[in-house]
Parts: sequence; C-alpha cells; structure tokens
Amino acid sequence: MLDPEKYELQLFGSENEDGTVNFGFFEKARDGTLLIDEISEIPLETQAKILRVLIDQKFKRVNGSREINVNVRIISTSSKFIREEIDQGNFREDLYHRLNVVPILIPSLKDRPEDIPLLLNYFSEKISELNGINKTKLDTGYDLFYKYEWPGNVRELRNLVERISILSANEKNVDINGLVKDSLSHKKSVSEENSYTNVLAYPLKEAREKFEKDYLTSQIKKHRGNISKTAEFIGMERSALHRKLKTLGIKGVN
Repeated sequence: MLDPEKYELQLFGSENEDGTVNFGFFEKARDGTLLIDEISEIPLETQAKILRVLIDQKFKRVNGSREINVNVRIISTSSKFIREEIDQGNFREDLYHRLNVVPILIPSLKDRPEDIPLLLNYFSEKISELNGINKTKLDTGYDLFYKYEWPGNVRELRNLVERISILSANEKNVDINGLVKDSLSHKKSVSEENSYTNVLAYPLKEAREKFEKDYLTSQIKKHRGNISKTAEFIGMERSALHRKLKTLGIKGVN
C-alpha cells in the first residue's frame, strides 16, 4: 500500500538537485503490471495524474521537466464501493471508467467461510517465517472464526493471526482459542447483538426456532456445507438434520 504522504513520489519518482533520480513505481513497472492497493484513498489531484498516464502513457517525475513514456497495465483494489465514493466527490468518475475494464468483485470474508481455514494456515505459516517464530497451531474448526462478522475482511484476519502468533510465541500450554476469543470479544459484531436482542422479542417457540436456525446455519458454514460432518458434530442423525433444515427453511445445502 502506498504511503499517504508520498503518493506522487512513490508513483512517479523524483528528480533531485544533485542530478540523481528516484524512480517511481510507474517506471519500475515499465512494460509490466502495477498493482495499486486501495486506490480510493488517493487524493483527487493525484488521481488526475494517474488518469493522464492511462490516457497518454506518459508523465513527469516530481521536480522534473522531461516527459517519461511508459506502457503499464494497472490493477487496482479498493475495500470501498467506488460508486459511492464518486457520488461523494472523493473519486474521479473518468478514472473509474478507465480502470473498470475487467471488474472483479470479491465477496466479504463472512460470505465465504470456506476460505477461512486456508487463510488461517497461510498467514500462520507466513508470519512464522517473517518473525522467525514457531508456527502457531490454530484450531481451524473453532466456532468463533465462523460466527464473527470480519468487518475488516482478510486484513483483519491476518492481523488477528499475527497477534495470536506473537502472544503465544515460545509459550507452553497456551489456550489459543482463549486468545482468539479475548481478541475478538470487544469486536462483537452489531449483527450478533441485534440477533440476540431480536430473539428476546419473540414468543418462546419462535425464539427457539430462530436460535436453531442461526445455530445450524453457523455450524453448516463452519463445516463448509458438509451435512454429514455437521450432523456428527451436533449429535444428530443426517436424515434428521435434513428434515430440520427443511422445516426451518435453511436453503443452499446438499
């Protein structure tokens, strides 16, 4: 991700008084591909200069006078809805249309729980390598990983794994799940709180059905749609679980 205070220096480079040159990412990516992460955070003035590179395939370095020609493919990412940023005057619509040639929409992490075990293992191994510590053995079946809403998506999960890895490094008999729970307890999602509050507003029969529906949906996500494993975990026969899912109107399972 670009440094907010050095957008133009990092993108376009600079020419110094002593005659030296600091090459920016556009020059370094010449005839290649440049990934700009969180492009919605870039100021409008800099957005205009990026647009010019896309249109004219040239730019000037900071403090420079000579045009630099480049041929670069740009891939950009954003965790915000760019259309909303345009409506709020924070993003140039002409730049959006230039960038939005092949849009790729990635669902929120909470909507793809099957990716959570893979990401937990990947980040645990990567953080171990980067920090020179033992790989933390995370319980990828722990309920909270699948009940939590992950408002910060993959970045938040990565930060959690790093925190847990550092806290448990070189410690014996550490309750990893306890560390996870403590780390996420103060981040309890609004939707979970609302769900609990709403249950209290129902008569007993409806409240029980709502709880069962939320519980079973969470367990199915946890077991990545595998009905047999879900049934075994919750102590139900597979056929009985199927009937219960049908009764509660839980769809999208085999």
